[in-house]
Amino acid sequence: MALQLTPDERKDRVIQQQLDVIRTLTANNLSRMSTDFWGPAASPKPPEKAPAPAEKPPAGKADAAASGGAQPDAAPPVPEKEDIAALKEELAGYIGLSAVKGEVTNLINMAQIERKRKEHGLPCADMSLHMVFSGNPGTGKTTIARLMARIYHSLGILSRGHLVEVDRGGLVAGYVGQTAVKTGKVIEKALGGVLFIDEAYALTSGKGENDFGQEAVDTLLKAMEDHRDDLVVIVAGYDGLMEEFVHSNPGLESRFNRYLHFDDYSVEELLEIFVRQCRRGCYELDEDARRSVRLLIAERNADAVSFGNARGVRNLFEQVLTAQCNRLASREALTREDLMKLTAADVDAVRALPKDKKL
Repeated sequence: MALQLTPDERKDRVIQQQLDVIRTLTANNLSRMSTDFWGPAASPKPPEKAPAPAEKPPAGKADAAASGGAQPDAAPPVPEKEDIAALKEELAGYIGLSAVKGEVTNLINMAQIERKRKEHGLPCADMSLHMVFSGNPGTGKTTIARLMARIYHSLGILSRGHLVEVDRGGLVAGYVGQTAVKTGKVIEKALGGVLFIDEAYALTSGKGENDFGQEAVDTLLKAMEDHRDDLVVIVAGYDGLMEEFVHSNPGLESRFNRYLHFDDYSVEELLEIFVRQCRRGCYELDEDARRSVRLLIAERNADAVSFGNARGVRNLFEQVLTAQCNRLASREALTREDLMKLTAADVDAVRALPKDKKL
């Protein structure tokens, strides 16, 4: 005989179910927002082929392994090159970023023509691919950096096409001599791809005797020269501060001569980002809810820096989901449509909160 639940127990169970849905969505969808948040999700990759049977190692190596001797880690397989036309289509599908799209397209075209000249034995210009990304948080800088890594790999410029993202804390150590080693390890990890340094201006902002940011910059400049054929460095941060960073060192000025500015999103673009996230999560907005979302975004985006552009939209999306759970928790029977529908009441519950408070 099935146990009879009290109304409070039923309510607690519904709340728990809804929280499980949010946690699953957060783990599976929101964690990927840094890669597909601004546009269409990347096309699924074809299934990997089964690995070939491993060859039997030479006797000496087998003995060393059996005796517990250290063996070097095998290099991960080199990813297949993606179709450049598909990457261009992905770029075009991102919301906003019109100026950035134009600059990236120019870079793609230049790289393609330089490759053709090389194939025909013609001299090629010494083209620097290192870049400076400037703009407020949440404007798509990391997303475009990751796409550039894939594009350069597709064009044969980079051998792997991966992205390594760090900030000052990932490069600078606390004692003399350690920063060069720490930065060197990061550079080694980034070889064959793009090293993306967020808030790079923090490397040169410190003036104290125990600030080793300059040591990281010096190590980075040497690596950019030594590995110029298989490493692209992108530095990113706020407008103004990035200009100060580049002009703080002649070596930086000579290597970073390409600037991409990322504008803040308009309210309509932020609304479209919210709507796309709903589609990915199998949520639906009716017209009243859509109007409420637009009002909510317009109110919170009055200060684009503190709101965070697309990151602010992600936070609002999570809060609206929480409001939906609170609304549904008291209902005993829930249909699929109930679980998918976001209402104006859900959005208004978030609008009623102070900006610094969450549900």
